[in-house]
Amino acid sequence: MSVVVLISGRGSNMQALIEAGLPVTAVISNVPGAAGLAIAAQHGVPGRLVPHKDFDSRQAFDDALAKEIDRFSPRLVALAGFMRVLTPGFVLRYPERLLNIHPSLLPAFPGLNTHERALAAGVKLHGCSVHFVTADLDHGPIVAQAAIPVRPDDTAASLAQRVLKQEHALYARAVRWFLEGKLAIENGTVNVKGNDAQLVFDDSP
Repeated sequence: MSVVVLISGRGSNMQALIEAGLPVTAVISNVPGAAGLAIAAQHGVPGRLVPHKDFDSRQAFDDALAKEIDRFSPRLVALAGFMRVLTPGFVLRYPERLLNIHPSLLPAFPGLNTHERALAAGVKLHGCSVHFVTADLDHGPIVAQAAIPVRPDDTAASLAQRVLKQEHALYARAVRWFLEGKLAIENGTVNVKGNDAQLVFDDSP
């Protein structure tokens, strides 16, 4: 059992997976100098670089990325702040073996700037979602979600900080479920074997 994590930046969710004791065997970034590569090295996890700017097409990049991933023969590929839209062919290469963490309560606010958009929409609950990756951006089957109340004095920065805390715990839980064989997708819906809650609500200060 092993997990390869894809990052583009600081990799705080990647770090949370490693520190949760999950079997992360490699971290791959598409961005030279990504801070997460140094963090992975500090934990003794090999880092690899596949710069997307070195390729003249999305398909060529995805092919090179897949080749690097396959060197480690992972059971799971976990996206952790990986800022690239994957091609349908790449997704099909790893059927039901790609997970992503997204900073909103999907299907609300897919894409970027989720915290700003949540505040602009006036929602009262915000949070994060772990989902299986499909060819449709941020629309794969949802594994688990964590919700927090939006406070009257919240800014995008404060909201992001509180959501990120939930991301770290939720992603580790979902990855562990996957590795333990607890996840089953039926008619586009993910069920967890056992009594594990797929929704976490946190209203702590």
